[in-house]
Amino acid sequence: MTQPPDQPPQQGGFGPPQAPPPQPQPGYGYPQQPGPYAQPGPYAAPGGPGPYGQPQQPGPYGQQPGYGYPQQPQYPGAPGTPPPGGPRGPFKGKPAIVVGAAVAALLVIGGTVYAVTRGDDGGQKKPVAQQSDGGTSTATTPANPGDGSGDGKSDPEDLNAGRKPGEAKVLWYKTAPDAPRSGADAPGMWITGKTAVKAAYKQVFAYNVGDGAPTWSPITFPQKICAATPQKSADDKVVVAYMSGTSDRAKCNQLQQIDLNTGKKGWSGEVADGGLFDSAISVELTISGKTLMVGRSQSGTAYDLGTGKKLYDKKKYGTDCFPSAFAGGAGRLFSVASCDVTGSDEHDEIQSLDPATGKVKWTQKVKKGWKVARTYSVDPLVVYLTNEDKKAWNISTFTADGKFRSEVKIDEKFAPSCGWAILERDLQGCQGVAADADTLYLPTDTTSGANEIVAISLANGKAKWRVKSPTEESMVPVDVEGGKLVAYVHPSYDTGGQIVSIPTGGSGHQVTKLLQNPSGTAQIEDGFYDGAVAWADGRFYISSTRLSGNDDAKEKLMLAFGK
Repeated sequence: MTQPPDQPPQQGGFGPPQAPPPQPQPGYGYPQQPGPYAQPGPYAAPGGPGPYGQPQQPGPYGQQPGYGYPQQPQYPGAPGTPPPGGPRGPFKGKPAIVVGAAVAALLVIGGTVYAVTRGDDGGQKKPVAQQSDGGTSTATTPANPGDGSGDGKSDPEDLNAGRKPGEAKVLWYKTAPDAPRSGADAPGMWITGKTAVKAAYKQVFAYNVGDGAPTWSPITFPQKICAATPQKSADDKVVVAYMSGTSDRAKCNQLQQIDLNTGKKGWSGEVADGGLFDSAISVELTISGKTLMVGRSQSGTAYDLGTGKKLYDKKKYGTDCFPSAFAGGAGRLFSVASCDVTGSDEHDEIQSLDPATGKVKWTQKVKKGWKVARTYSVDPLVVYLTNEDKKAWNISTFTADGKFRSEVKIDEKFAPSCGWAILERDLQGCQGVAADADTLYLPTDTTSGANEIVAISLANGKAKWRVKSPTEESMVPVDVEGGKLVAYVHPSYDTGGQIVSIPTGGSGHQVTKLLQNPSGTAQIEDGFYDGAVAWADGRFYISSTRLSGNDDAKEKLMLAFGK
């Protein structure tokens, strides 16, 4: 049976550039009855192990009842969720503990049992990137404006002093703008051929990739930035959202499109609330092709990224299924809905959507008790699920037409880094994981010493090969390019980090050093808590994702290394 789009394209949206709007004042369950087919994993037919039911045809979802508020199981120890503490460096997520057959009642996958246990790491305060006063300058200083916008001439620090032979240069660095004592978010980092762009608190900054000189004047918003598209479009456009005010009733509903290369502000507009309990207090943004999807707590609205015109709404469907999260990229768009949240058939569903029209391509039901928490990749689709009641997790993959492909079958502790998701799932909030058409790359966790990156076959969920970190610090995937995995080796207290490459094909997987960051900045590099990282055109970038607001220390916003 075919199904028309959930909602036809509608008139409206956001027009050409205008003044900012007025600011308001202050899954797996227990096996079910056997189905038409059985397969391992979370996407199995009823009767098969795993959280997923049989794939459904696009169309009516009447047999799948509904959802209330989005739920995001976040228990200490779950893979991809960062409890307090953990190793130094930009990736501090502590993974789930995967154990053996003693927990067979929790989750059986292909004859092997996987589960996670609840950790107890205390209530430590989340650290942020800081640098104490006292730096001196004896040589050429990389450009640092001090507030994100200057020319760097007055900065007293010299991060290249004492650089050793073979070490990369600090091309430039930036200290963060002032933030309130309660702290502020610094979401988003986008790199183009000539510009590195970073959002922080109420501003968006742009720097020349080579020398850090400002490429355009900072964009300042009347209120704090609360969301940003994790990716940029093919023509280097992004969208950020900022708060409507400062009161407790303020919402994250003000949108602004930005051209990364010129700093030109495009269209702007306000995201309307959905129905009852469907608020824009918190939103998530994602780009797929020429479509911007804005996700609220129980629905989403798609806009033309270039013009701001509203394309369609993704609303409640079936009896009680409410789309509560979205993930996009590579011309693909996925929604995750919570269904029948107060009924006997509470479950999640994954849908593949046509980004331009919202038409449903396929639907995959997740078994009761399981929640889709993250997408590790959208092309191919790789999802991470949790079962809070059973303290279990699963990583599963799909084909392009929505069929279950495989699940990870490795008894291992993995340590991707994922930010906290409180009011929303933040499907695309993970780093330290990469994928290509046939392989998923995940870092293992270690309490001390070198870890490994495991290449996992998407055909069968088994390990294809492993590579050990070249130092006694952890190594994490960054990206896959040109048949090679690019990875970041964390710094130690006295040695800078490394960027390395590893051939993904063939029988040899020798680690090759691409960049050795200087030892003189090791402690600064190591101070970017859960930092965003990027590798582009032979340069390595690392930036803060959270500002502390501490007036007694200089907070580092961004560092760039290169030869």
